[in-house]
Amino acid sequence: MTAAAPPNLLLIVVDQWRGDWMPGVVHPTGRLPQLPSLERLMREGTTFRRHYAQASPCGPARASLLTGMYAMNHRVIQNRVPMAADITHLAAEARAHGHMPALIGYTSWMPDPRVTPAGDPRYRMYGANMPGWTVLASMEEPDFEAYFAHLIARGMALPPDPFDVWRPRPDSDGIAPATVPAPLSDTAWATDVALDYLAGCRGRPWFLHLGYWRPHPPFVAPEPYDRRHDPDSLPRPVARDRSGSACRHSFAAWLAETCPAGDFVQGHAGPAAGIDDAAVMRIRSQYAGLMSEIDDQLGRVLAHLDRTGEIDRTLIVFTSDHGEMLGDHRLFGKLTFQDPAFHIPLVIRDPRVPPEDRGREVEAFTESIDVMPTILDWLGLPIPSQCDGRSLTGFCHGHPVPGWRQAAHFEFDFGDPVGRAAERALGLGDDECGLAVLRGPRFKYVHFAGLPPLLFDMVEDPHETSDLAGDPAHAAVALDCARQLLDWRIARADRRLPRYRGSPAGLTFDGRLVGGGG
Repeated sequence: MTAAAPPNLLLIVVDQWRGDWMPGVVHPTGRLPQLPSLERLMREGTTFRRHYAQASPCGPARASLLTGMYAMNHRVIQNRVPMAADITHLAAEARAHGHMPALIGYTSWMPDPRVTPAGDPRYRMYGANMPGWTVLASMEEPDFEAYFAHLIARGMALPPDPFDVWRPRPDSDGIAPATVPAPLSDTAWATDVALDYLAGCRGRPWFLHLGYWRPHPPFVAPEPYDRRHDPDSLPRPVARDRSGSACRHSFAAWLAETCPAGDFVQGHAGPAAGIDDAAVMRIRSQYAGLMSEIDDQLGRVLAHLDRTGEIDRTLIVFTSDHGEMLGDHRLFGKLTFQDPAFHIPLVIRDPRVPPEDRGREVEAFTESIDVMPTILDWLGLPIPSQCDGRSLTGFCHGHPVPGWRQAAHFEFDFGDPVGRAAERALGLGDDECGLAVLRGPRFKYVHFAGLPPLLFDMVEDPHETSDLAGDPAHAAVALDCARQLLDWRIARADRRLPRYRGSPAGLTFDGRLVGGGG
């Protein structure tokens, strides 16, 4: 990329994609799907193998991704929880510096009730889009109407409840195939909108957040993706005993009892732990099929960038909001503490990296809060003081990054102020339903606000089946992990205002006079 060429930004955010279901990962019990477009990005970019989401589910995860902040600071701890109005985000920062950030997909955001009327209709939605984005196509509920109109315009009759278009075909076994054909799928539609937008830019610089809803459930892929991957060839789920998990902890047991099968497979009643092994493997084949569909659509986008020559001046970031359990520990979804729910992909294709230096794999612990600082840094824009993350551009260029973190951190709040299901089942108070995790190179420590902690040796026990927190031989390890987690929280607590100080000369920020003083 030449210095004079205008930069473009393509941020691709998929939903619920596991980090260990990426090309190049070896599983002892099966083979992962081949994904040629993603493999190309990895060859031409930098792959971060130990990349983690900061929170779950979608709302908290996307809040961290798009603000560069830990959940303990932005406090969007569940879906539909508002974000403070004084928190900036990627689109706002880009727009403030002359970029026009466009959005396809969703951000799962809620406005601050302190500056927003209580009657605002966004509070009745599952999520709204952050201000600052130019929304090209939204997948926030109820904004799916644009997609439904797309189906109608192409001759498809909608069911009485249009959301039933994501049900499997009536002649299927409840797992596959999808009713909507592949050319009309939500994945293909998002790509169509993206290609129309890019064509309309006509060589002008652009900034696009391209969000895909997949491989999010329902795990029903359209033909031919529903048959592309033989269930018996894929990796098998781990820790599938009858209780739901080999980890004997009250929270793990409660998850196994309450994780609903119907949220992932249409027509299945009861907990997901009751789905039989054969059905789990069929679900995994649909998950792989949805990945392959995204990969094919990604290939269309890359082909456009190749044809126009924009590939040489576009930063491409591929990541997910959070992961997916996919039957491990007899769980589905992401509402837990295990690695599959938080370990996510990150691939960065930086055109400024010389071709001979591409294809790197980074084993350092990186976090979704690093994405916003990386994009702003690449664009030459200032990184807001609120950001807990750091730019990854040094890793992309093979430069040492001093003082890098030695562990990943993530959080999950499983409380429910309305139904209070966890509170009642586990005997917890309203403010005791949170957990924070320290994920190091060997040990993983899970601290609960109102329950006993967990400790796993991720080298000897990578599937988190044996809790060592109560083992006297590991007492010193557990104490050291707790200390590290406390150090992290103290050091990373919200530092936006404390960095300002009054002084005889006037207001200072990090010791520097602001605005010329008095």
